[in-house]
Amino acid sequence: MVDRLANSEANSKRIGLVESCFGAAGQPLAIPGRVLIGEGVLTKLCRKKPKARQFFLFNDILVYGNIVIQKKKYNKQHIIPLEGVTIDTVPDEGELRNGWLIKTPTKSFAVYAATATEKSEWMNHIGKCVRELLQKSGKSPTGEHAAVWVPDSEATVCMRCKKMKFTPVSRRHHCRKCGYVVCGPCSEKKFLLPSQSSKPVRVCEHCYGMLSGSLGPRSESMSRPGANFNNNTLSDDDDDDDSSD
Repeated sequence: MVDRLANSEANSKRIGLVESCFGAAGQPLAIPGRVLIGEGVLTKLCRKKPKARQFFLFNDILVYGNIVIQKKKYNKQHIIPLEGVTIDTVPDEGELRNGWLIKTPTKSFAVYAATATEKSEWMNHIGKCVRELLQKSGKSPTGEHAAVWVPDSEATVCMRCKKMKFTPVSRRHHCRKCGYVVCGPCSEKKFLLPSQSSKPVRVCEHCYGMLSGSLGPRSESMSRPGANFNNNTLSDDDDDDDSSD
């Protein structure tokens, strides 16, 4: 089915429309063999609060952006190669329902659909595209993924020292390795995580010790709130993730 659509005029027009909605600031999306599988609005769990984002699933990439004018204009385009994607369901919790994790080596995050049926369709289509890509390339599924950041609202105090309370002066920071919300003194170190950035990024004292080998391997001793945010699953190198996404 995908192969038949690849060179169809209808598929070319649909991809052209997506390109025009992102405008000159977006990357070209039309390449030989690429097919637009589906699109829709999903709620992305951002650093400060959940936000609506427009998603486009192609047979080889997942594209999303901010909604400026629905079906007419989007900005801040993100392109995720599907070869490096794995997905995991997220348990319903409060108002956040019908969610799943999109995990990649560079960025991982949770999204939520409007209905259980929509969630199932998205997960099935993404999973099928990933499987077909890996089968064609002969590659193995990606084993390492970036951490999902714990939302700011989940932590009123540093998740490491458990002492520093967050205020307009004492800012929240995120460890790029574990995704915890931590205070400045607990995250003064940086470490090179090549899958996330070409430059050293902020990590907490605990993860720095693990990464540098000063602590050696040991199990995580602290409990982490929220079933959605375990350690196998981000984000932009800028602390103020909410300003851009």
